Amino acid sequence: MSINYYNMLHVKKTFLVLILFSVQLLSTYAQTDKPIYLDSNAPIADRIEDALQRMTLEEKVAMTHAQSKFSSPGCARLGIPENWMSDGPHGIRAEVLWDEWYGASWTNDSCFAFPALTCLASTWNPEMAHLYGKSIGEEARYRNKNVLLGPGVNIYRTPLNGRNFEYMGEDPYLSSTMVVPYIQGVQSNGVAACVKHFALNNQEVDRDKINVVVDERTLREIYLPAFKAAVQEGKAWAIMGSYNQYKKEHCCHNEYLLNDILKKEWGFDGVVISDWGGVHDTRQAVLNGLDMEFGSWTNGLDWGTSNAYSNYYLANPYLKAIKNKEFGTKELDDKVRRILRLTFRTTMNRQRPYGSFNTPAHSLAGKTIAEEGMVLLKNKKNLLPLDKNKTQKILVVGENAIKRMTIGGGSSSLKVKYEISPLAGIKSLASPSSEVTFSMGYASPAVAEQDVVGAKADTTTYDAAAIHAAAVEAAKAADVVIYVGGLNKNDGQDCEGNDRASMGLPYEQDALINDLADVNKNIVVVLLSGNAVSMPWINKVPSVLEAWYAGSEAGNALASILFGDTNPSGKLPFTFPVSLADCGAHALGEYPGDGTDVHYNEGMNIGYRYTDKQKKAPLFPFGFGLSYTTFRVNQVTLSDKHLSKTGSIEVQATVTNTGDRAGKEVIQLYISDKKCSVERPVKELKGFTKVALAPGESKVVTFNIDESMLRFYSVKDHAWISEPGKFEAIIATSAEDIVAKKSFTLSL
Repeated sequence: MSINYYNMLHVKKTFLVLILFSVQLLSTYAQTDKPIYLDSNAPIADRIEDALQRMTLEEKVAMTHAQSKFSSPGCARLGIPENWMSDGPHGIRAEVLWDEWYGASWTNDSCFAFPALTCLASTWNPEMAHLYGKSIGEEARYRNKNVLLGPGVNIYRTPLNGRNFEYMGEDPYLSSTMVVPYIQGVQSNGVAACVKHFALNNQEVDRDKINVVVDERTLREIYLPAFKAAVQEGKAWAIMGSYNQYKKEHCCHNEYLLNDILKKEWGFDGVVISDWGGVHDTRQAVLNGLDMEFGSWTNGLDWGTSNAYSNYYLANPYLKAIKNKEFGTKELDDKVRRILRLTFRTTMNRQRPYGSFNTPAHSLAGKTIAEEGMVLLKNKKNLLPLDKNKTQKILVVGENAIKRMTIGGGSSSLKVKYEISPLAGIKSLASPSSEVTFSMGYASPAVAEQDVVGAKADTTTYDAAAIHAAAVEAAKAADVVIYVGGLNKNDGQDCEGNDRASMGLPYEQDALINDLADVNKNIVVVLLSGNAVSMPWINKVPSVLEAWYAGSEAGNALASILFGDTNPSGKLPFTFPVSLADCGAHALGEYPGDGTDVHYNEGMNIGYRYTDKQKKAPLFPFGFGLSYTTFRVNQVTLSDKHLSKTGSIEVQATVTNTGDRAGKEVIQLYISDKKCSVERPVKELKGFTKVALAPGESKVVTFNIDESMLRFYSVKDHAWISEPGKFEAIIATSAEDIVAKKSFTLSL
């Protein structure tokens, strides 16, 4: 056998190089007296510093900005992995091309769609929030995403906001309570929750430039508490800045919001991520608290400019400025420390689970959350639940009964493995001997599927008058009409990028519902929406159900409620005003502003706070929701009428299921400050408990009240304070349905 002399010489040469490299490495170790790599069990802080001191200036700067639409670089030389982000709060977005918004046409990235966050908030159940976060976190982890771009907790200021469906309602306490377990569930998978949009992102009109003018008390008491809870209680690993401005600075690099409040006052140790394209200036981005820049076509680049990431404000312009001595490296090192901390918590955490994707467990979780969040608004003569064992003619009317609701809406649009329509769900539970028919009734312009190259909308056209008339005619012969309408995720409805034009139902639905009610008194109106809508027909229909956007299992969950397999227990997370004139932001404040500024002149008077101030009943109040059973709440007691600064008192109430089926009721605690040196809302939510009861069963609900629950933000003292005096503890089942009031005094 012959021997290749050249190959032998090459092997010897390679071996010699390796020996020399090892000697050099050992020599370096001896000189620096530092380990080459710290043990993986070493404290994260030590591992961060070890990595940081090994990185070059160029490697550090590279980590602070995107390298593709949804990723940022790590440091390959040191074995530090990339960061991969994913929209959104309701499901894991389809894979997109490296530098395009279009889908990558993978065949294994069809996700499960969870209900919209308005539906989750309507459960008034923190256990559901944890289940939601854990389940969606498992899907993100399985897809190897280490940052989930959600949840959203911006406050519901106006019913016109196109992104309200992504948020958790009008009340800071409810949002705070629900966001914490969501975050904990997500992050138990080694995936960072990126809470958004910080802060004051309450409209889509002029969102990229509008400057919000709001007083400090309102900022602190209404718009920041959910973010504060996310940071201090939920321990969120990431926060996303918002597009709008505050104090004439964009919120993605806002000195007061990001440095003074978020990082210094609240002690946030995670990363601040820009919204996509939300950065506008290198100097502000460097100095004002931003850590990672994401987006497309920033820094003056034209729409569609490809692979331009080196031009981003925190890319070459930042590197050049440091080399020119315009900046030191103090701010850069802080940004990189935070990014490394994110990495060690997620992709470099060897203990994180593997996740799971589109499992039966996730389907069950999504269906359970959807069922518990749907809100029964009206049920005259107990038309609902329908008897699934009865032979009957059921007419389903409305485009929303068949329209896909998991696509559209902006960044929350999803590519799903399946989506059960309301019509399919109804057919699956109705008696096999029943006749279930469908009539369109109305139609909206079709929308092309997002993230699909060359996607075209359905070009089917309808004669609006003809399909309206056909539905009304069909209703005459039906035993029951189930109308499935509301809003959808078209532009100008519940959709990112634009707001609604009015509170009315689009596509002439109000007229259609009126006409249907004229010919059939057994009509159930099912609304799919993420916003309050006006209901000029409310007195003509016996039953109304708010079913939200319920995700992949929407149809099955809806049918379960309609036919009584599940007893509805959802409560509204925001007020349904009769009209915009009954909304504080429109009656007292400005909307949408003058294109430069929008003034929140209404202050804290939004939602039920404004309703209380005006003493005018809304269409449906905050916290309202009916059941197929009945409850009695009585025996409300207060353990003491005097509260000290360091003590607490108990409020107890007995809840009894007085009906004939199992159900759940939400007992709500509001606090009223009867005399204060500053104007305060008439009452504010400070506690709630969801109670499950069998027929005839009673349970005692207990709330603990301490001094911290009575505080307001003092602009003069720049602190949260309380004042001695008289207060009321209010037990209720909605903001309008008061059970009892108990007075007590605070002594300081």
